[in-house]
Amino acid sequence: MLKIFSKFQKGLEKTRTGLVDGIAQVITGSRKIDDDLLDELEELLVLSDIGIETAETIIDDLRERGKEVGAVDKEEVIELLKSELALSFSNLSASNGIEITKKPHVISVVGVNGTGKTTSIGKLANRFQKDGHKVLLAAADTFRAAAINQLDIWAQRSGVDIVHNQPGSDPASVAFDALQAATARNSDVLLIDTAGRLQTKTNLMAELEKIHRVLGRLDSTAPHEVLLTMDAITGQNGLSQARQFAKIVDITGILLNKLDGTAKGGIVFSIAKEMNIPVKYIGVGEQIDDIEEFDPKLFVEALF
Repeated sequence: MLKIFSKFQKGLEKTRTGLVDGIAQVITGSRKIDDDLLDELEELLVLSDIGIETAETIIDDLRERGKEVGAVDKEEVIELLKSELALSFSNLSASNGIEITKKPHVISVVGVNGTGKTTSIGKLANRFQKDGHKVLLAAADTFRAAAINQLDIWAQRSGVDIVHNQPGSDPASVAFDALQAATARNSDVLLIDTAGRLQTKTNLMAELEKIHRVLGRLDSTAPHEVLLTMDAITGQNGLSQARQFAKIVDITGILLNKLDGTAKGGIVFSIAKEMNIPVKYIGVGEQIDDIEEFDPKLFVEALF
């Protein structure tokens, strides 16, 4: 637990510096709650990628508090922030990570190119394999030869099997063959890598729909999880990507990458509050073990 907490602390370094240090600069001693203070604090929250909706809720609470007590100090504002940010996760499932409930448990991993999708699959494969699960990978991103090769390398690193075809082949066919293979080989987990970019968004989304539809022919409940990979560095732009994918596929969780101290981690709260999708894993580095189950309470404590 302490190791995970330390990783979260490191990953939230930029957010903490911008937000907590910013609050300390805005509020020295006890300061009157007026429009100037509220504007400064709201700007800090938005710049930290906390999200406009969450920021407005916090500012409204402070405005009401101003009517009662007139002024606040830094510690009061931080406690209010911690309370409000924790509430962002209140409507979501308390469980962390993914529970393997089916066999094979089919996990479709989606997201635009550059969000660490293939790398994340490799990390997840390693994690599941270490937990004693038999894992199979499916290289259904057939539009890029590099993606197939990259996933092949991760399969070797993780010590798991992989199903792939030639570049340019039908992605849905690869996914179908992989699910058949996973069933025949008695695999516990099937991780499917999907394309992140085609000529148009319409093509991309249609291909995802087809992959999931074809999987349903073999198992009406598949895929059992749809993980969307997001890049923490993209901030609010990542939310736009998430909304596009959510229109087409039923996203069950987020895998947030590149939370390594260079990104603003406030995006986690925007995802939870504005999209009502749980963050299940966080990528905190480039190594094969640099992936952690998301713990909301630990995350908020690490931020402050």
